Amino acid sequence: MKLMETRPAASPDGASAGVPADPDGMANPASPAATAPNADPIIVERHPGWAVVRIARTARRNALDRRARIALLRAFDSLQGQARCIVLTGTDGSFCAGLDLKERAGELAAGQRDTSGDEWIAVNMAIRRHPAVFIAAVNGMALGGGMTLVNSCDLALAAEDAWLGCPELASSAYAGAAGPTGMLSWPRKRVAWMLLTAERIDAHTAERWGVVNEVVAADGLLARARELATRIAGFDVAALEETKKSLDHVPAQVADWEGAMRYGQSVNAAIRARRANE
Repeated sequence: MKLMETRPAASPDGASAGVPADPDGMANPASPAATAPNADPIIVERHPGWAVVRIARTARRNALDRRARIALLRAFDSLQGQARCIVLTGTDGSFCAGLDLKERAGELAAGQRDTSGDEWIAVNMAIRRHPAVFIAAVNGMALGGGMTLVNSCDLALAAEDAWLGCPELASSAYAGAAGPTGMLSWPRKRVAWMLLTAERIDAHTAERWGVVNEVVAADGLLARARELATRIAGFDVAALEETKKSLDHVPAQVADWEGAMRYGQSVNAAIRARRANE
């Protein structure tokens, strides 16, 4: 599929840098523009009906500093009404190593107010509330906040050499976002293992545990993500958005079978009403 546009998400300082496309229409994750020290931390690649949002902070294993968190929020906002599906991925051998703890420690040492937690909640809630379907394409290591992004996305693919984990306890901390969101997503024993051992799990274990949907060869990860994104982008907008909403509404608000089925009827009614008003 031809790449319609390749550009970075807007960053707080207004800088911009493009990323060249590879032959199959996806940005080259090892390109100089993606790895240069002063490159934009978030790259947006637009395709017909869908997009790729790429974390590009390879010097920090794609850990998210404040600039990257703000750029993610702006990227997601820029794709409102433009993309029905968004592929979220990393660069080189990392998906995301979590928040940039070095930056956070420096700010705390300087007496600055810690806003990283609120910003991180805002990023993940932007994914949950966005009308587009999000696919995490886990191209490598996903730790801490990287696990949170996997939890927040609607679907997840993992390269066969990817690793996932919640290492916070080994640093005398709690996985403050990955832990609670994991509890909403996985069986208790799976979450307990991740939190209490601080060990990483490989991609195939993540698939067996239901943390990711599918494991694919590393060199086929983005091709598979493109295949799914193209398929999802072809669905009716109203039906797609209302279906995504149901994934959160039913577990949180519906506790019985009849209520669940009546809710299903109301979703189809909402779809019909939206289509009638188009």
